[in-house]
Amino acid sequence: MLKTRIITAVVLLFVFLTALFTFSPSGWFIFATLIAAVGAWEWGALMGLGHSLRVTLGGVFVFICNVIAFFEPAALDLAPGFSQAAWSLGRWFYLPAVGFWLLIVPIWMNRRWSLPKSSVGLTVGLLLLLPTWLALIQLKHLGALTLLAIMATVWLADIAAYFFGRTFGKHKLAPSISPGKTWEGACGGCLAVIVYGFILASKRPDISLNHPTLVLFSLIFISAFSIEGDLFESLLKRQAGLKDSSPILPGHGGILDRIDSLTTTLPLVALIWLSLLD
Repeated sequence: MLKTRIITAVVLLFVFLTALFTFSPSGWFIFATLIAAVGAWEWGALMGLGHSLRVTLGGVFVFICNVIAFFEPAALDLAPGFSQAAWSLGRWFYLPAVGFWLLIVPIWMNRRWSLPKSSVGLTVGLLLLLPTWLALIQLKHLGALTLLAIMATVWLADIAAYFFGRTFGKHKLAPSISPGKTWEGACGGCLAVIVYGFILASKRPDISLNHPTLVLFSLIFISAFSIEGDLFESLLKRQAGLKDSSPILPGHGGILDRIDSLTTTLPLVALIWLSLLD
């Protein structure tokens, strides 16, 4: 199992880095759309849909993404004028997404609502996946290394939370949802992200000197959001009776298992960035 997990991780990293550093904007658009479409297919499993409906859901997601690209190519960096178009489109996706994670998801997890097999369930899926897809494309405009550094923030939070939790963990964070997570691990992950974030901000004096409070609170929100995304997917999988969102990645589960924390953090980062850019 460990060998399979390592091999899959190496292949995933190779494919992702190749796409990130070598693909053109149109190639990156296709890559991001395929990832999100598989995520939509897996979302159908969390809803309890059959195979044909899940495939249809993935196809509909690809169609929606292409419609957006047709009408707003500049906002996806597929045509000139990104700076003017990005916020005009992005706010309609990021503001509802961040509001959902801030206001609805905490209540959802507290009351243990089930994901309905209805338009409500589909709407929630779009609310998670479309802003993540858009943020993945728009943040690439900052450069491959910058996007990698942003995503590494989430990975660092997960790694630090694991080791802090293993070493100091005594108080369960959400025992009925994810028994392995502890408050000590969450605080350790948050601390690691804050240190990492200010190291990165030191490379951008315009951010670190003019907006230190914004940097601090953004990092805290990013850490909290990454945990929330992980817990939310864990709850939905538990309710659906699934260990993984799909078996598509041997040893790692599905795409949603790998991007659950990114569905919360990428839209938040894109919202903060575009609001400052505007």
